[in-house]
Formats: sequence, C-alpha cells, structure tokens
Amino acid sequence: MKKLLQNLSLLIISSVFMFSAHAENMKTLDHLDVHYIAFGATFLTPKIAKAYDIERSRYNGVINIAVLDNTVKGKPAKNVSISGKARNDLGQIKSLEFDEVTEGDAIYYLAQVTYSHEETYYFDITVNDGTGNKSFKFKQKFYVD
Repeated sequence: MKKLLQNLSLLIISSVFMFSAHAENMKTLDHLDVHYIAFGATFLTPKIAKAYDIERSRYNGVINIAVLDNTVKGKPAKNVSISGKARNDLGQIKSLEFDEVTEGDAIYYLAQVTYSHEETYYFDITVNDGTGNKSFKFKQKFYVD
C-alpha cells in the first residue's frame, strides 16, 4: 500500500507540474494556497485507480485539490472541508463528492465527474478550514482519448 501511495503522489505531483506549465492552477484564498487540477482518469494506472476507488474510464475525470497554509513556514497541508459543483455548457449541474487522501504530510481531496468528448465543466469549489467558507472557480475541457 505504501508503494501505491508513493505512485499516486508522484502522479499527482507530475500532473500538477505538467499542467502548470500552461497555467498556475493555484488560487490564494486569504491564508490558504489552494492547488487544483482536473484530468482524465485514464492518466491513472489501474492499480492506483483501484486503490483509491476511482473509476478508470475515458469518460471519467478526476478533480484533485490540495490546500496549504501560507502563513506557516514550509506551507504545510491543511485539513479542510471541501464541497463543489460542476456545471457544463448545457447548464447541467453535478455535485462533487470529495474523498480525503493523506500521504505522510500531504493531504489531497479527490472527486470524480463523468464527461463527453470536448465537454467543458465550470467548477465552483468551496473550502472551509474552520475560519469560514472560501470559494473559487475554474474550468476544464475534457477529451475522450
């Protein structure tokens, strides 16, 4: 299981750096730095998808959010409550259910959304670390591979 956790960490970190070359994928919400990414579930290996109960399908996307405390040296991960909704261009809304994944000092929040080829989702995410709700939005276009 430890090896799977390390593989997921590497995948997520690699994905964040790969996609951040195009955009920052980070929002600062007061004292929180919120890093986010959405990608097709086929980027995950079958073992990792199974370990985290993620449906590995070319029609399934994964939303990954990590929250860091920017007031503390080293910006440690924060344990938070996350909720969100995804809306497509037709106005269809899907509620997102986030699962918390803890790997050593890192904490990730993962959710899934199904999509069609070239479907764009507009995400509305709310983060609460006990000091109140903080919200941000982003969009992602998904492709069926």
